[in-house]
Amino acid sequence: MTEILAIIPARGGSKGIPRKNIRNFVGYPLISYSIAAGLESELVTRTIVSTDDEEIAAVAREFGAETPFMRPAVFAEDNTTDLPVFEHALSWLAENENYYPDVVVQLRPTSPIRPPGCVDDAIKILLMHPEADSVRGVVPAGQNPHKMWRLPNGEKAPMQNLLDVESIAEPYNAPRQSLPPIYWQTGHIDAIRPRAILEKKSMTGDVVFPLMINPNYTVDIDNLSDWAKYEWLVKFGDLEIVSPGPARRPMPATVKLLFLDFDGVLTDNRVWTDQDGRETIAANRSDSYGVNLLRAAGIETVVISKERNPVVAARCKKMNVEYLQGVDDKTGVLKREQEKREIDPSETIFVGNDLNDTPCFPLVGWGVAVADAMPEVARQADFVLSKKGGHGAVREICDLILSRKTE
Repeated sequence: MTEILAIIPARGGSKGIPRKNIRNFVGYPLISYSIAAGLESELVTRTIVSTDDEEIAAVAREFGAETPFMRPAVFAEDNTTDLPVFEHALSWLAENENYYPDVVVQLRPTSPIRPPGCVDDAIKILLMHPEADSVRGVVPAGQNPHKMWRLPNGEKAPMQNLLDVESIAEPYNAPRQSLPPIYWQTGHIDAIRPRAILEKKSMTGDVVFPLMINPNYTVDIDNLSDWAKYEWLVKFGDLEIVSPGPARRPMPATVKLLFLDFDGVLTDNRVWTDQDGRETIAANRSDSYGVNLLRAAGIETVVISKERNPVVAARCKKMNVEYLQGVDDKTGVLKREQEKREIDPSETIFVGNDLNDTPCFPLVGWGVAVADAMPEVARQADFVLSKKGGHGAVREICDLILSRKTE
C-alpha cells in the first residue's frame, strides 16, 4: 500500500490575523477546510496537523486530524520556512512510529477554497512520473513578467526589462498573446517525495510537475480584507469546494416565503426587565423597511417564535408581519404554513440563530444563520449573514432576496 501523508502546518503565532488558523471562515475554523481536503481524499492515508499551539491541536482533532506531536517553538517563529517544519514531522514519525510515507502532501490552511479532487489529482501526477520530485498547483499568472521592469540603479536611472524572450526583441512592447504563457504557484496543494525534503533539503526538489487549477479558486488569506473577500467568494461565487460540513445549497432562484425566528434574529437577543416583570427588547428599524420591500415584491414573511412574552406580538404588529409565538415545535408549524399557502418548501427560507432553529433548515430551500448565531447553527446553515441579530440581519436577507429577484 502506498502511504500518502498529508501535513497541515498551523502555528499559533499569526501576526496579520491573530489566531487565524482557528478563526471561523464561513462558519468553520479556517484549518478545518484543509483537514477536510486530506480526509476526503481517496489516496491520502493519514492527515496530520503540525502545530505548536494546544488550542489549534484540539480543534484539529475535533475535525478528524491527528496531532501525534507538538511542533517545537524553534520551528514556529515568524521567519520559519516550510522546510524545517516538514523535516521535523518526517523525522519525528520515523523515530517514534517507524513511519515512512511514500508521498507527503502539504495543505496550507490559508488556501481553504479547493476544488474537489485536486489533492488526488496532484498525487496521481506524482505517482505517474517516477522522475518527478514534486507536483505543485499553478494557475495562469494575472500579470505577465515579460512586461515587468527592474530599477537596478534607482528611479533616476534607466530601467531594465525583467525577462528576455528569444526571438522577440522587445517583449515589453509585444502583444500579450505572442509572449510565453506564465503560471503562478498557488497554496492549494503540493505533493512531494520525502527524498526531496530529507535528501535534497527542498520543498520541491529539482523536477516539479504542474497541477493546473481553475483560477477562480485562487485564494491566499493574509489579512482581514482578504478574509472578507474570500468569504464572499464562498457565499456567492457558485464554486464547488471541499468543505468540512455538508454541501451548502445556493439561494433558491425563486423565493415566495421568508420565515424568521424572533429572539436573536429580529432582536439582539438581550432583554430588559423592570421591577414589575415587563420586558423590553432592542430591534432594528431597517429590518422593518426590508420586510416592507419584500411585501411589495409579493414575498410573505412569517415569524415563528418559542417566546411567549407579549413583546413578540407587539413588535410583529408594528412591522405588520404575521407571527406565531409560544411555538415549541417549529418544524411542525413551518410545514403547516408551507402547506396552508401551497408554497413549495424549496421556495422558502428560514433565518435562525440558536440550536432549536437547525431542524428547520432541511425543511426549506435555504437555511440561513445570523452572524452571531451559535457556532453549531452557523455550521449547519447554507449561508451565514454578515449582520448580527437585531443589527440589520433581517434587512440583509431581504436585500439578498430582492437582489436575486431583479437579476
